[in-house]
Amino acid sequence: MRILTYVFAALALAMPRVWAQVPVFGAKPPPTLDLGLPRSEPAPLPDLGDASSSVLSPLMERKLGESVMRDIRYGDPAFVDDPEVNEYLNSLGYKLVTAIPGARLDFEFFAVRDPSINAFALPGGFVGVHTGLLTSADSESEVASVLAHEVTHVTQRHIARQVGAAQKMQVPAMIALAAALLAARSRPDLASGAAMAAQGAAIQGQLSYSRDFEREADRIGFTTLQAAGFDVRGMPGFFEKLQRYTRISDDGKAPGYLRSHPLTADRIADAQNRAQNAPYRQHADSIEFHLVRAKLRAETGDPREAVTYFRSVLQERRFANETAARFGYAVALLRDKQVPQARAETEKLRAGSIRNPMIDSLHARVLQGGGDRVAAIAFLKDATVRYTYSRPLMYAYVGALLESAQNDAALALLKDQLRLYPGSPGLLAMQAKAYGAVGKRLLQHQAQAEVYLLHGNLPASMEQLVLAQNAGDGNFYELSAVEARLKELRARVAAEANPAGQKR
Repeated sequence: MRILTYVFAALALAMPRVWAQVPVFGAKPPPTLDLGLPRSEPAPLPDLGDASSSVLSPLMERKLGESVMRDIRYGDPAFVDDPEVNEYLNSLGYKLVTAIPGARLDFEFFAVRDPSINAFALPGGFVGVHTGLLTSADSESEVASVLAHEVTHVTQRHIARQVGAAQKMQVPAMIALAAALLAARSRPDLASGAAMAAQGAAIQGQLSYSRDFEREADRIGFTTLQAAGFDVRGMPGFFEKLQRYTRISDDGKAPGYLRSHPLTADRIADAQNRAQNAPYRQHADSIEFHLVRAKLRAETGDPREAVTYFRSVLQERRFANETAARFGYAVALLRDKQVPQARAETEKLRAGSIRNPMIDSLHARVLQGGGDRVAAIAFLKDATVRYTYSRPLMYAYVGALLESAQNDAALALLKDQLRLYPGSPGLLAMQAKAYGAVGKRLLQHQAQAEVYLLHGNLPASMEQLVLAQNAGDGNFYELSAVEARLKELRARVAAEANPAGQKR
């Protein structure tokens, strides 16, 4: 249902359609004379694009998605602002995206804390995953099958096509409504029925489009899942799980033509038929899949209940992965302020055969929870050497330095990291915090301006640059950089206010 909300948002914000002029085909060409001149090859016809681009361009779709993402990221308390969870989802999602020939590479995958088994696609390549989907999945291929389905919604531009379909439905619906009004003059008793039929036809048309899109997402998503090397039997397995989950809230009495999605039984049958005809391929679940699931379970609900759950799981050996179960137990113990017990569990994890940055990050959090900040910083420093490209671990290291007021060390580290990841809002936000702690106001506001700009908040970014200008502690070069950036953003505002460049 969440995706339909954003479809309606796209409908509300879509610009009027721009019709392309095309040549009339079938007309007889005028006679030509052969003058003996060299013949030139005819110029290739321009690519006029598809109908969805004329209704909602890819740029508009991206801007709409960014706008919705700002509301989710800063206005929805359910948004999971966890670097480890989001890194895992993006790593998994990009395995699928890179398996699609010619697919765009600006997708962003994120998690929303919601116990329901669901996921949704926003305009412009943003894909949200409910935590309930991750915690209830039995295999990584099941999660991948859902992501492949949602990625297909984006690559096939279903939202833009839904907008185009809705616009096409407007004219027939208006004609039918006009006919109903005319009927009211002679047969008032038929007028209300005709009007309701007109509205019903329009709604049915939109539902049909939605069902077609879901079938297409299943079909293409299956191909993507197979190309990325996952077990394609994860798709029918997930559909069966979804059917069991929805059985409580859906009595199955609503006919298929009144549903926006195809009947789950039909989707299961289609996915099973495709899986039977595909060669068997076993896919080993990654350790990150198990650790992220355990972390989300441990962070849900009452801490004491989470501790009891994981303790019983370990005692009764009801787990798919012992390392993940022990990891979840340590997370729950730390939430319940049982720091010594949590430290004992992380020591067992570190003594095991599996090495992972998530385990090291948890051990550092346990050390901090016990008040041993010096040991935590030393441990994180060594861990960032072992896992050079782990951004969540680097975030944890910089955060620990800032909490210990080691701001100069944090700034030096952030400077190196921002060379590698210049567009990281998290790193820039920590840089702004560190500059503020050491009293460098101009640099603080300058860094915060870049944070707001990356979040799409242009007015707030310009306000920070004005504050940087008036900070009074910058040198000539720093002030020049701020003024140049402010001039650039003002030009961008002017261009957006007058995109055609027309004189007023």
